[in-house]
Amino acid sequence: MLWLIAADAVLALHLGFILFCTLGAVLALKWRWIPWLQLPAAIWGVWVEASGWICPLTSIENDFRVRAGATAYQGDCLGHYLTATIYPEGLTRNIQFVLGTIVLLINVSVYARLLGKRSRRRS
Repeated sequence: MLWLIAADAVLALHLGFILFCTLGAVLALKWRWIPWLQLPAAIWGVWVEASGWICPLTSIENDFRVRAGATAYQGDCLGHYLTATIYPEGLTRNIQFVLGTIVLLINVSVYARLLGKRSRRRS
């Protein structure tokens, strides 16, 4: 039971991290220190998607599920929980590339706006 709770906690952390990678730049509009955390997270997220790697959090979650007597899943977190629902045939390299590009575009857009806003304040 505890292993299953641990697996679910890692899953929640993982999904939170994915959201932070994707949309965390918006927090930088309010808190100036956020880019120090969010930019490395976003770079990692883009790299994992672009390279086809599997995030280590997926392995940790699967390990906890196996210890709980459940079945581990193949592939990555997005592929298992999100993409499998949207794209039933599974996660392909093209889809991973698109997901990474979306993360990159959202972050570049928000940070460009933030930098433009700050430069206007200084002028």
